[in-house]
Amino acid sequence: MNDKKVKVAIIGAGTAGLSAFREVYKVSQDCLLINGGPYGTTCARVGCMPSKVLIQIANDYYHRISFKQQGIRNSHTLSLDKVEVMQYVRSLRDYYVRGVVKSIEKLGSKNLKGYARFVEPNVLDVEGVKIVADTIVIANGSSPIIPKPWQDYGDKIITTDDIFEQESINDDMAVIGAGAIGLELGQALSRMDVKVTMAEGTEFVGGLSDPIVNQYAVKTLNKELNLYLGHMANISHYDDRLELSCEDKKCAIKKALVAIGRKPNVKGLGLEQIGIELNEKGMPEVDYSTLKIKNVPIFMAGDVNGHRPILHEAADEGRIAGYNAVRSNPQCFKRRTPLSIAFTEPQIVFAGQRYTDIEKEPHIIGETTFDNQGRSRIMHKNKGIMRIYAKPQCGKLLGAEMMAPEAEYIGHLLAWAIQKELTVFEVLNMPFYHPTVLEGLRTAIRDLASKVKGPAPKLELAPCDGLPIDCFN
Repeated sequence: MNDKKVKVAIIGAGTAGLSAFREVYKVSQDCLLINGGPYGTTCARVGCMPSKVLIQIANDYYHRISFKQQGIRNSHTLSLDKVEVMQYVRSLRDYYVRGVVKSIEKLGSKNLKGYARFVEPNVLDVEGVKIVADTIVIANGSSPIIPKPWQDYGDKIITTDDIFEQESINDDMAVIGAGAIGLELGQALSRMDVKVTMAEGTEFVGGLSDPIVNQYAVKTLNKELNLYLGHMANISHYDDRLELSCEDKKCAIKKALVAIGRKPNVKGLGLEQIGIELNEKGMPEVDYSTLKIKNVPIFMAGDVNGHRPILHEAADEGRIAGYNAVRSNPQCFKRRTPLSIAFTEPQIVFAGQRYTDIEKEPHIIGETTFDNQGRSRIMHKNKGIMRIYAKPQCGKLLGAEMMAPEAEYIGHLLAWAIQKELTVFEVLNMPFYHPTVLEGLRTAIRDLASKVKGPAPKLELAPCDGLPIDCFN
């Protein structure tokens, strides 16, 4: 093999890999990016961006049902050309991918195309090219999971990696998996006049763990989707179609979108061949504060380590791995407050600790619904519930779960407040403009504040520094 010696080799040109490369490059230009699959990142190619384009189109079309009561006539004449929809989705997808690809092209010889496999803990074989590196960062992402028996059904089974390549969309489809991705795409398809049957092995949807929020979400989504919950799905041949069965429920379908999760791209790297012990899931032991694999000069960042498979977390992990890869003593890094968003309508969000994290610890809960919330009603989006968790004695915020309109913004504010370790009273001292959906957040925080056992201020407003209390008179 041809030999190439570098200080740091990075496997994978996705979000984590590119972030790691940039971090390494600040210290040493003696680095190499290696990528065997398509360029453009999972987010831009098959994830965040094309899915949001499809969701936007679906929601715009769906909202026609409220036009008549607003005095907007002839909404019944609107129609959807699904071929043109998919062409538009791909055109915007390609736009986002091009931006990433252009940045990689600038790397020149520091980018090597090919699949990497470990020969030794610091030696890679990249399709015949031998790469020797002081440290190696694994950031080669993940792939959709398809149960082995279903792989025989050809193009009747599609994944999130395939859906945006479809020329059009069938008029009926099953969606297997009611996590964030399954719900987003399932609801979007339903709003594009597709008959959608969704199956999920648990009773919970969208990553929720709060039973009250989940109950509301299931009731709301069931109005648009035919939900089969609590039983594992099975797919079998049915004449020239497929049959979906969940316990005693069965239905014939033309295609199934499988969205039951993604598996880290560890298989094929050859980790077991270089003496790295793998657990029952085929994963090595990783210190998630440093991202270093135990006993070897190898780091794992992004979806491939299965820890926090979300884009902003992958970017952070790339930076952590890149930072540590060029230093003799890896540093531990404090992670950001967890934040997860499913772009359904209403949106499903959790920030900070989830219900299952706090249910066995002392806590109080503030709650509100959005069914009669002013701005939400104006926007014809008055559906939703929010539950916020805090410590009972001082009111320090812990976390929240919700299904709410504009929850992507509410979730951000709560995540920031939790990361700053604010109490409910400190949040109530912040401005809430009228009329906004964020007034719903204030309602839930006020409910939470009323349950704090410790001393509370008489007013939400804080006294002026250095002035007597009666400065408000």
